[in-house]
Amino acid sequence: MTFPAMVRCIDNELYSEDLSLTQIASTFGTPSYVYSKAALTQAYADFIAAFAGRDMLVCYAVKANSNLAILGLFAQLGAGFDIVSAGELARVLAAGGDPRKVVFSGVGKRAEEMRAALRHNILCFNVESEPELMRLNAVAKELGVRAPLSLRVNPDVDPKTHPYIATGLKQNKFGIAFEEARALYHKARSLPGLDIVGIDCHIGSQITDIAPFVDALNKVLQLADELASDGITLHHIDLGGGIGIRYKDEKPIILSDYAATLTARLEGRPHRLIFEPGRSFVGNAGLLLTRVEYLKRGGERHFAIVDAAMNDFLRPALYDAYHEIAAVKARPNTPPALYDVVGPVCESGDFLARARMLAVEPGDLLAVLSTGAYGSVMSSNYNTRPRPAEVMIDGATAHLIRARESLPDLYSHEKLLP
Repeated sequence: MTFPAMVRCIDNELYSEDLSLTQIASTFGTPSYVYSKAALTQAYADFIAAFAGRDMLVCYAVKANSNLAILGLFAQLGAGFDIVSAGELARVLAAGGDPRKVVFSGVGKRAEEMRAALRHNILCFNVESEPELMRLNAVAKELGVRAPLSLRVNPDVDPKTHPYIATGLKQNKFGIAFEEARALYHKARSLPGLDIVGIDCHIGSQITDIAPFVDALNKVLQLADELASDGITLHHIDLGGGIGIRYKDEKPIILSDYAATLTARLEGRPHRLIFEPGRSFVGNAGLLLTRVEYLKRGGERHFAIVDAAMNDFLRPALYDAYHEIAAVKARPNTPPALYDVVGPVCESGDFLARARMLAVEPGDLLAVLSTGAYGSVMSSNYNTRPRPAEVMIDGATAHLIRARESLPDLYSHEKLLP
């Protein structure tokens, strides 16, 4: 098994940075999400280095993992943020993020969310429909300001990824049809509450081929040239995110190749580049620690029943997503067997992995790898289960960055009838 950079194997035991996962579990319990500060920092630095010399802003996609400590780290490193709700804006501000480096995406922005973003003077709204354009104009006029905007253009490019995370096809709910975008830019120019500043495109997530990005960029540049001929000046081009990571045997895009390919197409253009990476920054920087409660051997299948469940980590149940699972301590004298790794939630879809060869006993710790993106952030309290703790490792120090919920926390906002 190939481990992500945040994990090391020392004397048949797994470590994150300088701490053993056994020690982390002993201190914070299970299930717990564990993140590596070094891995997060390196992911950001690698992206910046790939585009060295180019005017660029990296807006981390908050939806991938919105823990305040992670947002605060990226803010300290100089990142901006891509948000999809007023709640995410509030998190960015609480973490010390600069609202002038925030882009606001999403198809369903409410008027009160627009007001909050305008009051904080965000960088740009990525507008995804004509009705949204009209609402943004009305809200901006109400506040006596001009709202900076780009149109999120749907280039109808197939990113060759899971259908649930493809966002740039005609049948997707996201963005404005390429054929309609030019006319809508003209409409935006005529509205007194709006200020056109850029163009936006995001075709999907977990993409491992450069070609779809190039296809999308070519269509965006075609539209940008048409707009320039119409006298509409764009200050930035937002190319979204979507770079895939390794979960099993994927071959992720090499960042230097990605940067060189895109910047070659942009040579001579004055536009600032904006990117919205999420998964590629945090996915491989996190893991989920869980403990084996029971081994249940059946006639057709064996089950390793663990204390993490679909409410803690939804991706396998939602996408049938694959994540490597490793024993935290190797058992060289225990014969391996084929197990489905399942949780205690009362759903047949409650599994973390199927058909994995593991040498484990009850009480052993397992690490579910590459869970830093769309892990804790998608967790819930289904079956009245507290969500996991979150822990940040910094060298030999472990920081509790989100405490495990208590049972009373789960119903503290509920009231009995009189």
